[in-house]
Amino acid sequence: MSERAGRWQVSYDRGLAPGRARPYLIGIAGPSCAGKSELAQRLGRMLPAPILSLDSYYRDLAHLPFEERGRRNFDLPEALDEELLAAHLGLLAGGREIAKPVYDMTRHARAGGTERVVPGEFLIVEGLFALYWEDVRRLLGTKVFVEAPDEVCFERRRERDVRERGRTPESVLEQYTRTVRPMAERYILPTREFADVVVSGTEAVERSVGAVLAHIKKQRGRV
Repeated sequence: MSERAGRWQVSYDRGLAPGRARPYLIGIAGPSCAGKSELAQRLGRMLPAPILSLDSYYRDLAHLPFEERGRRNFDLPEALDEELLAAHLGLLAGGREIAKPVYDMTRHARAGGTERVVPGEFLIVEGLFALYWEDVRRLLGTKVFVEAPDEVCFERRRERDVRERGRTPESVLEQYTRTVRPMAERYILPTREFADVVVSGTEAVERSVGAVLAHIKKQRGRV
């Protein structure tokens, strides 16, 4: 962990929203394409719970030439708009709604408009760095790490980026080798030690859901 992770702070200045209970937060972290999103979506439907994806908080690079945007390292904690994320998490933890930015991964820039996120009894925080910052970990009632072999993560990422983001297989391999894998080893994999629940992204998602729900029930006495 870097010193920067210890200095990042979530503010609670506004306190709990009137008439609202504090939501139970679930954090889901893990390397790229390990299976975080699938687990979050399944849990979100079952609980039910809104999902705050950290991918929405990448910094807006619209001011840069497109070629330069693509060369940026998106696998550093600093690639996220930490200040906005901290403000939004503070509001959500207090039961207040937010207007989440919408990020266009094909352009490496924010799209127009926002999406409303209203915390209920539960809220899921999902993304590479969900367990990275100490102040965020303090908010989480259940901390989950999804792991998968590196070769599985790469194959999934190559298929996704070619299909959904207009990438070439060669560019996916270059980025994965240059930043994705080494940054995961430096920043993401060490956060496994903070997890309450470690699940496999290659096993049936129902098994992972069951493990997470069991921990929630243990913490709260119910789900």
